[in-house]
Amino acid sequence: AVIAVSASMRDDVLRCYKIDPARVVVIHNGVDSTQYRHTNGGEILRTHGIDQSASRVVFVGRITRQKGLTHLLAAAEKLRKDAQLVLCAGEADTAQALEEVRQRVLELRSSGRRVIWIDRMLQRHELMQMLSYATVFVCPSVYEPFGIVNLEAMACGAPVVASAVGGIPEVVEDGVTGLLVRFEPDGSAAGEPREPLQFAGALAAAINTLIDDPDRAKSMGEAGCQRVMDRFSWERIGEQTVALYRRLLGVS
Repeated sequence: AVIAVSASMRDDVLRCYKIDPARVVVIHNGVDSTQYRHTNGGEILRTHGIDQSASRVVFVGRITRQKGLTHLLAAAEKLRKDAQLVLCAGEADTAQALEEVRQRVLELRSSGRRVIWIDRMLQRHELMQMLSYATVFVCPSVYEPFGIVNLEAMACGAPVVASAVGGIPEVVEDGVTGLLVRFEPDGSAAGEPREPLQFAGALAAAINTLIDDPDRAKSMGEAGCQRVMDRFSWERIGEQTVALYRRLLGVS
């Protein structure tokens, strides 16, 4: 058997390799729900001057085209004026990509936007604090085989706004644990969006929807945490993996 981490990845495997479809099995990735969970204590926010009384829109990821950071920075212009955009973004693919983000952040700040950029990898306890205190977690990726960062955010109780690409729709339940944003009105999602500004506007609208409705955001965060425990804990993923091996070995 070949294990794919999402149905989207299974489609990619079958498209790229000559293999019997019956051999390709989907077992999702998971997270350790005993480690990734809502946590109190906002030291990481205070360290970086993040205002707990204002909305916090959090991004976590590498500075690479795949993660769609440029689209989020374009969306930032349309976020609520008092919203803080918190970028936990490092490990740039290229010096050019890093410079593009740097210039865009400077432009946003000069126009009065509140952008906090943490350009290093956070330690796990810091990341859990950041996700636990996120008003909205945003994943604007243009490609994700699975998108485990969304699981980490959901496990910490954050509502998610994410692009509807790759394996993300298998993780984020649209309208329940967050809001999914499609590249195009027809629902297609391949490569970069044909209308980047339209996509950025849709991202901003979804983020603002949750900022404006704290009760709905809180409910989505709680539903996301429950979804992780029910479907994506390592215990659940381990059971599915063991069941596959037992079937292959003919062990009852």
